[in-house]
Amino acid sequence: MSLPQMTVQELQAALAAQSPTRPLLLDVREAWEWQLARIDGSRHLPMREIPARLDDIDKSHPTVVICHHGTRSLQVVAFLQRLGFANLHNLQGGIDAWARVIDPAVPVY
Repeated sequence: MSLPQMTVQELQAALAAQSPTRPLLLDVREAWEWQLARIDGSRHLPMREIPARLDDIDKSHPTVVICHHGTRSLQVVAFLQRLGFANLHNLQGGIDAWARVIDPAVPVY
C-alpha cells in the first residue's frame, strides 16, 4: 500500500484553485502546537482522538493530513487507509516545511 505524499508547493496550488474538491486540511498535532502555528482553514483533530472520531472525517473528500514534520501525519494516513479512507495525502515536511517554504508568517518551532 503506497502512502501518497503532497509537497507544500502542491498544497499551495490546490488551495489557490478554490475548487469544490479543495482538500480538507486535517491537522493531527497537539492543541498547543495548533495554537502556535497552523495553516489557515485547517481543522484540528489530534492524532490520539482519530480512532474515536472516525465519523468526523469524510472518507472520500480529498484530505491532506498535517503534523509538525510529517511523521505523525504519515502514521494517520496509513491508519485511515487501512480503514478504507481514500483521497488522503501526507504533507511532506509538515507545518515546518509550510512555514519555511510557503508562509514565513507561520511560526517555526
